[in-house]
Amino acid sequence: MILHAATALLPHGWARDVRIRVEQGRIAEVTTGVAGQGNGVLLPAPVNLHSHTFQRAMAGLTEARTAGQDSFWTWRALMYRFLDRLSPEDVQAIAAQAMVEMAEAGFSAVCEFHYLHHPVGGGTYADPAEMSARIIAAAGETGLGLTHLPVIYEQGGVDGRALSGGQLRFGSSQNTYATVLEGARKAMSGLPDAVLGMAPHSLRAVSRATLDRVAGMTEGPIHIHIAEQLAEVAEVEAAWGARPVDWAVANLPLDGRWCMIHATQMTSAETAALARTSAVAGLCPITEANLGDGIFDGPGWLTAGGGFGVGSDSNVRISLAEELRLLEYSQRLGRKARAVMADGRSTGRLLWEEAAKGGAKAAGRGRGRIEVGEWADLLALDAGDLRLEGFDGDQLLDAFVFAGRDGLVTDLWSAGRHIVRQGRHIARDAVEARFRATMRRLRDAL
Repeated sequence: MILHAATALLPHGWARDVRIRVEQGRIAEVTTGVAGQGNGVLLPAPVNLHSHTFQRAMAGLTEARTAGQDSFWTWRALMYRFLDRLSPEDVQAIAAQAMVEMAEAGFSAVCEFHYLHHPVGGGTYADPAEMSARIIAAAGETGLGLTHLPVIYEQGGVDGRALSGGQLRFGSSQNTYATVLEGARKAMSGLPDAVLGMAPHSLRAVSRATLDRVAGMTEGPIHIHIAEQLAEVAEVEAAWGARPVDWAVANLPLDGRWCMIHATQMTSAETAALARTSAVAGLCPITEANLGDGIFDGPGWLTAGGGFGVGSDSNVRISLAEELRLLEYSQRLGRKARAVMADGRSTGRLLWEEAAKGGAKAAGRGRGRIEVGEWADLLALDAGDLRLEGFDGDQLLDAFVFAGRDGLVTDLWSAGRHIVRQGRHIARDAVEARFRATMRRLRDAL
């Protein structure tokens, strides 16, 4: 496959008249100064580094205030009640719709932090990896790249209390989890660019004995929720004598395989210490704002040399540009300043390049650049749209991130698979019809 672009963002900067040759899903050649018909603008397409796809079906259901002060914890209680209605067929239908929307938004792949393993009330399906197989099937039918992260979830809190209610669908013994992980590995064998990692859910949900072993459970990426909520920080500190990030830096073998999701509750010393481990910060600004989590210390993280990517997490809104926009805007609101995360590059370009690099690293998917040897994860923008009219280079990226609208991604390739064309996913009609039917049934049961 040969692609041409009038302009493309390459590792050394913007280039004109770019020709890209793709073989077996990877970039085999990049040549500049070669005119040809094709795309106006080509960019490296970032990875969505944190998603719970089943929560896409909850969007809009949790915005009314409950008794007292609404919080992450009241939202979680509603989530537990909702997931009691989900069958394996529902989960695949919802995941496929979320993946279609991710691709149309500009994400080339997704890291699925998958903890919905079991039937209502606990136990296992005949195939303990049934739910993982459904996520993997959704990736297969949509063509979106997948880093699958089966979650180990053992307890209801740092004190080791038993799981209850909706959590019973998450919980696994060591033996059951090993079966889920192996079943997922087999189910992924037909996806040439898929990656298998694992995810201890959080410090509060996994025993210290298990945390000591997680790095040896897989050769792939390791993701963990960390320091998302003040109550979580207080619980860990009371039980273990250290705040979550301090404890993780001191006790876990953190390195570039790890992705620390959220990390919104960190001191400046914790920020610097975590950045030095080379772990990626997994930021989900839309969900973090929706849940009232807090604001990540972007400038402190970058100053310490940390890398980051962005994810859609609860999938209340799936928009790559808006995740990046809200990341910067939260910094501006917190510091009462502008262009907070910009360096020698414009704000939009820094956000894009760092998210592409950090997301690819967290997914075990390369370097997130348009260069030989990388997966052909690419997107094209509608440079003729009025919101981008007349812009070029960094200013074009700034316009897309800060002034763009949905639908500006005209084409997307995931490992060379051309899955979005003229702004629409190639499987949208069938996937959307199944999702609508699923949603009607679920809403009727509420």
